[in-house]
Amino acid sequence: MKILLIKDVKALGVAGEIKEVKPGYGQNFLIKKGLAKNATTEVIKQFEIEKKLLETKKTQELSDANKFKDMIESSKYTIRHKIGANGHLIGGITNKEVASVLALNDITIDKKNITIKEKIKTVGIYEADCKLGFGVHAIATLDIIEEIK
Repeated sequence: MKILLIKDVKALGVAGEIKEVKPGYGQNFLIKKGLAKNATTEVIKQFEIEKKLLETKKTQELSDANKFKDMIESSKYTIRHKIGANGHLIGGITNKEVASVLALNDITIDKKNITIKEKIKTVGIYEADCKLGFGVHAIATLDIIEEIK
C-alpha cells in the first residue's frame, strides 16, 4: 500500500514522502492517527499545491520580518522615565515599556520576544534584542532620558 506522509514518522520518513507500507500498518495506524493519507494522484497533487502555498507564505513572512528588522535597527527609541535622588531610575525599564515604544512606531512585537541585554537602572543608551521569527533578530537602540515634570 502506498501512503503519503503528512507528518514525520520516526523510523519511516518525513512529511511529504511517499512510502510503501503493509496495508494493516498503513490503514490501521498511520491513516487512522492522521499521520498519512492513501497516496492517490489527487491527494499527491493537493499536497504539492499546499506545499507551494506554504513555501510562498513562509517566504513572505521572512521578507516581512527582515523589513521590520530594518525599521527597528534604523531608529533610536526614546523612553522617558522618573529619576530618583541618587540619579538612578525609579523602577527599571521593562520589556513591556520597550514593546509600547515600538508600538508607537507601528512595530508590534510581543513583550515575550524582547530581551533587554542588561538591567537598565540609569539614563543612557541601551540595546534590546527583538525576536521577529524565522531566526531573524533585530537590535533596538533605546535612549533612556529623564522624565520632565
